[in-house]
Amino acid sequence: MTDTRIDAQTAAAPVYTVPQERKIVTAIPGPKSQELQARRSKVVSSGVSSALPVYIERANGAILVDVDGNQFIDFGAGIGVTTIGHTEQRVVAAAADQLQDVIHTLFTITPYEEYVRVAELLAEHTPGNWEKKSVLVNSGAEAVENGVKIARKHTGRRAVAVLDHAYHGRTNLTMAMNYKAMPYATGFGPLAGDVYHAPSSYPYRDGLSGADAAARTIGYLEKVIGASDLACLVVEPIQGEGGFMVPADGFLPTLQTWCTENGVVMIADEIQSGMARTGRYYASEHFGWEPDLVLSAKGIAGGLPLAAVTGRAEIMDASQPGGLGGTFGGNPVACAAAIAVFESIDEHDLLAEGRRIEATFRAGLERLAARYDIIGEIRGKGAMIAIELVQPGTGQSTKAPNAEAVTAIVAFAAQHGVLFLSAGTYGNVLRFLPSLAVSDALIEDGLRVLDDAFASLG
Repeated sequence: MTDTRIDAQTAAAPVYTVPQERKIVTAIPGPKSQELQARRSKVVSSGVSSALPVYIERANGAILVDVDGNQFIDFGAGIGVTTIGHTEQRVVAAAADQLQDVIHTLFTITPYEEYVRVAELLAEHTPGNWEKKSVLVNSGAEAVENGVKIARKHTGRRAVAVLDHAYHGRTNLTMAMNYKAMPYATGFGPLAGDVYHAPSSYPYRDGLSGADAAARTIGYLEKVIGASDLACLVVEPIQGEGGFMVPADGFLPTLQTWCTENGVVMIADEIQSGMARTGRYYASEHFGWEPDLVLSAKGIAGGLPLAAVTGRAEIMDASQPGGLGGTFGGNPVACAAAIAVFESIDEHDLLAEGRRIEATFRAGLERLAARYDIIGEIRGKGAMIAIELVQPGTGQSTKAPNAEAVTAIVAFAAQHGVLFLSAGTYGNVLRFLPSLAVSDALIEDGLRVLDDAFASLG
């Protein structure tokens, strides 16, 4: 294999090792993917599903290349993981360099600078102008678990509140925190207790202002739980698996004010929305919200497993020594990659790229919405955009969900070299979650395929 590594300290403009274009040369899935699928069926649990059964051999920028040589425009980015692009050159170089030095020691035995540097960068870039500390873990669900654990220790309280349409993971606690039971929790009980689901802000369907939606949420918290037993309220500033719902203005700051007044820790689950995805480092910033704790994962390390809980120092220090940590949490290689991600975001002004992507997507989607009345709403921020599909003629009335159209569009696009993802409580949301490396030309090409997919519905 050709060595394409570059010096992590001198990385300049992106250099792509795969042509940034879609290309289909076989049926989808191709023969090699079908062969791998047959092997997989014998050894991989059927509980692990794949949205598109093509097997990827290379990935670079915004393009996936399968084992049959087909090239797909990737509008999923591993569900928001490869935010700055697949095999981004600075990340590859940083990880390769770290592999030569230290792969693993375990920070709770013999620490290392990379962990400390990531914590410094998180303190600098997360919302809130106060002293912050972090703990590094492996995955988003683990970050959620630790955020709750820290909040309970700090407050001495037990109850956890989340919002309707939330998704927080697949561990026992986070399954209980999810809104949707199937497929995430069905048959896996008993689940963790002391978890409550409060009403969320869903402007397209509830029509409430931020103040009214917050009053409804607070009313539930006070009536059903009571502030005196509530440790934390965990909220995605833009709900991910729920369908990219953007809350009404004022909703989140009002909840934060109530939490602060009542000694409740408010936690921002920025696992999918953080790390420059929305045109800000963290989506909370769009709403003027400064949470007590912020959860980061997915895009933080460019594809390597890393996650974090970051927040007010007095809350983060609540645990006794040894109460937090884990064998692989804050691995040196993952930390080196994360440092490279922060550097790339800042040096290449990737926040502006998120805003560019939103503008290009919105313009194209608005053109489609003028032609196809099943597009009920266009919503999102930055490179986290979605359309909610409804049954024909119901967009201004019942807004009846149209999951069938989403399923058909995703399948059509895959056959034509574009990876779209579905989402939403009702399965009727088409989400666009590309890397910040995606060009306007690729977005426009993907939107042409989307147009053809809508037309194919009849």
